[in-house]
Amino acid sequence: MKGYFKDMYEAGRSLSIGLALTMRHLFQKTVTMQYPDEKWELPPMAKGQLHNVIEDCIGCDQCANVCPVDCIYIETIKASSDVDLGKTSTGNPKRLHVLRFDIDMAKCCYCALCTVPCPTECLVMTNSYENSVYDRKDLIYHYAEYTPAQAKRLRAETEAKLAAEADTKKKAMEAKKAAAAAAPAAPKPAPKAEADPDSGQEN
Repeated sequence: MKGYFKDMYEAGRSLSIGLALTMRHLFQKTVTMQYPDEKWELPPMAKGQLHNVIEDCIGCDQCANVCPVDCIYIETIKASSDVDLGKTSTGNPKRLHVLRFDIDMAKCCYCALCTVPCPTECLVMTNSYENSVYDRKDLIYHYAEYTPAQAKRLRAETEAKLAAEADTKKKAMEAKKAAAAAAPAAPKPAPKAEADPDSGQEN
């Protein structure tokens, strides 16, 4: 009987403590943020969605080489001599067509290592973190300005131009070598007479 009343006391005591705690917080100001209508302001160095300013990308491949999870895919082709791709906003000349620049954010580990070696600082981490999708394919972000068909056509045209330029240079070198071989050899200068140290006269 004694244990029964003790259990009743402990139950009532526990219940009163919980109710007191509830009543105390009931009249306090709420701290819960009403997401998504309200959002926290992220700190300046927050690591979120990767973004590439493709206009400043020179296709150097340094970001893809340093990525520890290989989530950056780049395809480039050298521009022919008759094409001027201009310069980036930092003044770096653009010599490559960036046919493909994809980032698979499903594989990204948000280390930001890829942003460090970028010479034009075109690859940055933004504050965007709401990237939920229904299909993982939608987490692959495409930044190149060429469609697959345009990239295929440009690759074929550029390769043909580069091959023609290489052939022209090769023929010019061969013609230069042939002209050098056909030219008469210049006569060698006559050797200078050596002085006789005993007579003080030249031989």
